[in-house]
Amino acid sequence: MAQETQTQTAARPAPAARPAAAPPPPAEAAEAGEATPRRRLSPGARIAIVVVAIAAVLSGILWWLHSRRYESTDDAQIDGHLNPISARVAGTVTAVAPGVEDNRFVQAGTVLVEIDPADYQAQLDQAAADVARLEAAAAASRAEVPVASANATGQLQAAQAMLGQARDAVGAARANREAARARLAQAEANAKRAEDDRARYANLVAKQEISRSEYDRRATEARTAQEQVAAARAEVASAEQQISAAQGKVAQQQADLLRARSAPEQIQAAQARSGSASADLERARSQLEIARLNLARTKIVAPVSGVVGRRSVEVGQRVQPGQELLTLIQLDDIWVTANFKETQLANVRPGQPATLHVDTYGRDLSGHVESIAAATGARFSLLPPENATGNFVKVVQRLPVRIRIDKGQDRGHLLRPGMSVDAKIQVR
Repeated sequence: MAQETQTQTAARPAPAARPAAAPPPPAEAAEAGEATPRRRLSPGARIAIVVVAIAAVLSGILWWLHSRRYESTDDAQIDGHLNPISARVAGTVTAVAPGVEDNRFVQAGTVLVEIDPADYQAQLDQAAADVARLEAAAAASRAEVPVASANATGQLQAAQAMLGQARDAVGAARANREAARARLAQAEANAKRAEDDRARYANLVAKQEISRSEYDRRATEARTAQEQVAAARAEVASAEQQISAAQGKVAQQQADLLRARSAPEQIQAAQARSGSASADLERARSQLEIARLNLARTKIVAPVSGVVGRRSVEVGQRVQPGQELLTLIQLDDIWVTANFKETQLANVRPGQPATLHVDTYGRDLSGHVESIAAATGARFSLLPPENATGNFVKVVQRLPVRIRIDKGQDRGHLLRPGMSVDAKIQVR
């Protein structure tokens, strides 16, 4: 019996767990709450909450007032002068200075690259020879001017004198002709009288009124008178020839005078030749100077001190004028270009102080606003926006602001163009 009782007891299921008591209804809860007293904040806690709220409001106001004093941007970077070094003459590179390597510092005046100078030396020698030759020609031309002036003046005066003499000779020849004509007339009169006497004496001889000797004397006188007439006529003819010769001489001297009267033109021609020789000399001197400059340009010298970058020149390379060989970056003349939104620039003015945080070194630098760009960055882009087409979307533009880093903060030249910077300008 006891065993069966144990079996039945084991077979009987265990009683189920009693369900949790249901929450009392609201009315009951309210009654229970009325029975429990409400917990209130202490005066200290209330004061603390008020103080925290006032501190939060004051912090917000102070932050707002502080933020109004500054304009900042993280779209900024360090900029500097990148000086491209290029060849000015063509030729073959014969040497590159040992220190001209990328990231190496070189001083201003250092010879960076040398180009073969043989051709330019020959051009210089040829130009010098041309200058020497033209200097001699110019000196001769200058000496020719006073000589030509003196000769032309002397020729003019001589021609005028010779013309006067020729005209005087014509007058003398005409006077001689008139004298010869007078002698001819007298000779003809004498010959006529002698002939008349001979004829009368011939009649007398025929009548034997005079002697034969008397007639012969009259006949001789008549022949002599005829000969004198012939001589007088020859003298007149000679005088006529002398007049013709004198007139020809006058014509010749007139032609000489006309030529001599071109003395001013001859002097001007000599002066023009001298001027042309002087111009040729000046041109040769210019060519000599160009040859001297080209020879000097075979040595490419660093115009500024800086760090070498992008070197592309090698010994034996054939270079052309304008071909870039390397770049020099000046590290002692750098600034920050900060691109501010146009809505931030209402109070930005040159001279305002700025704080610059360099991301590379995690340090702050001081500076001041140097200038504001004349146009937005979009205007300097390769394809500036064209809003006149009608496809207009208003975008806040950015203007580059140049901020000059105050001196003495980068003595080790650690800053490099292109480094990122956070710029903050104090505008109030």
